[in-house]
Amino acid sequence: MSRARIRLVTAATAAALAVGTLPAAAYAAAAPGAGVSARHHQQQHHQQQQQQAETIRQIPLQGAVNLRDIGGYRTWTGGQVRQGLVYRSDALSKLTDADVTTVSGLGLTKVVDFRIPMELQYDGADRLPIGLSPTSRPVSDLGLYGTLVGAIGSGDPVVQEQMLGGGRAEAYMRDIYRTFVSSPENRAQFAATLREIADGRQGPVLYHCTSGKDRTGWMSYVLLRALAVPEDTAERDYLASNTFRAAYDARVRAGLKQSGRMQNPDLLIPLQEVRQDYLDSATAQLEADYGSFYGYLTQGLGLDLRTLAKLQARMVR
Repeated sequence: MSRARIRLVTAATAAALAVGTLPAAAYAAAAPGAGVSARHHQQQHHQQQQQQAETIRQIPLQGAVNLRDIGGYRTWTGGQVRQGLVYRSDALSKLTDADVTTVSGLGLTKVVDFRIPMELQYDGADRLPIGLSPTSRPVSDLGLYGTLVGAIGSGDPVVQEQMLGGGRAEAYMRDIYRTFVSSPENRAQFAATLREIADGRQGPVLYHCTSGKDRTGWMSYVLLRALAVPEDTAERDYLASNTFRAAYDARVRAGLKQSGRMQNPDLLIPLQEVRQDYLDSATAQLEADYGSFYGYLTQGLGLDLRTLAKLQARMVR
């Protein structure tokens, strides 16, 4: 990329990030009063068209339920996130032979695994096409996986209630999300992944954790916001994990009840779901530590303008 092109994209990136920090209400407040109903109709029509164009692209598999292409979203700058370059997923350890063939068709050159060693130990390594090996890049879950294994393994409803009931599971999730931002080690893993995505020499990339919703959800939210995708759109992508995971998670709870290991498997629901409240915990931490999303990208993740410009150039058309 020429220096002039880099400067141009850098300026566009900075402008887009600045615009992206403004709430939609700011634009509504600034709009003149004349012709409100006609403009409202046009906005509704535009939103409907945009939502149709931005259907979330899930890739159906038998052994994973949350594999998606993050492309297709519109940006503040009038661009669109390219498809076929970045994928987000839950763990790939249970893929069938047919699934591996499907994944092979994505042309991946890199798979990043955010799971910690204990998760790998219990769930197994990824099943990937020949010639593709996962890059282990563990992001801390604050011991959640171990807590979950212990709670379920105890088979004791009193212990399970003490560990997960009374809002404790929700509080645990909020703490985990805060550490996505506050932990230097976690920030380093997310930053490394963003740098690889920005690298024009890199082919399609997939990143994942166990459920593809928390660590993977935060990574996707940050990436989309860095590409100047509107905040509410990035939130919608994050919350979509609930739709894709609902049936599978319900089967897990039913199985635990049927086996007698949990009398009240609904204790797991706050851990199985993504919630706006959890995401808000991370963004509040981000604002407390760095003042703005742009501050988080540049100071927290250590991404310079050149890298952010390369990310835009590669991912947005």
